[in-house]
Amino acid sequence: MINSNRASDDAPGDPRSDETSEEPEVVSKTARKREAHGLQALGRQLTELKPAQLAELDLPDKLLSAILDYKRFPSHEARRRQLQFIGRLMRAFDVAPVQEALDTLQGQSAQAQYQFHQLEVWRERLLTEADALTAFLSEHPEVDAQQLRHRIAQVRRAKDETQQRTASRALFRFLRDHVQAD
Repeated sequence: MINSNRASDDAPGDPRSDETSEEPEVVSKTARKREAHGLQALGRQLTELKPAQLAELDLPDKLLSAILDYKRFPSHEARRRQLQFIGRLMRAFDVAPVQEALDTLQGQSAQAQYQFHQLEVWRERLLTEADALTAFLSEHPEVDAQQLRHRIAQVRRAKDETQQRTASRALFRFLRDHVQAD
């Protein structure tokens, strides 16, 4: 027996049969929680940055103040709740540029790794090639030549491997600080 009071599934005008109607995409609870935890993890990374680094990221004022509040809370539970709040604030805007800038700051982006590699190449050239200093100074005229010569001489003068490694790292930090300031 057919119930004549029910509309058929193929009835014209039935919104369920209309193929042009778009249903909102259903996101599972697990996916929502995964996204929330991801935003909280990004928020935790932001809380570990120095204030000067945070200023470079161009964050919304409310998020920036929430991050600074997190830093002043001593209680573990207060910090946990604040991280949840930071994650909730981050849902309101596109976090891709923030993640990209954070990766660059932390040296995880492809560009940061390339720059790191280039600095290592320059350090090795400066220590082994005689004309490398002139080439480096022509590419980076803002670098203090006297200080650079001093750092190179420290590496060459090192008596043992530990001193050489320490001086070499100091040279690399000098190069990184002055080249990335460009």
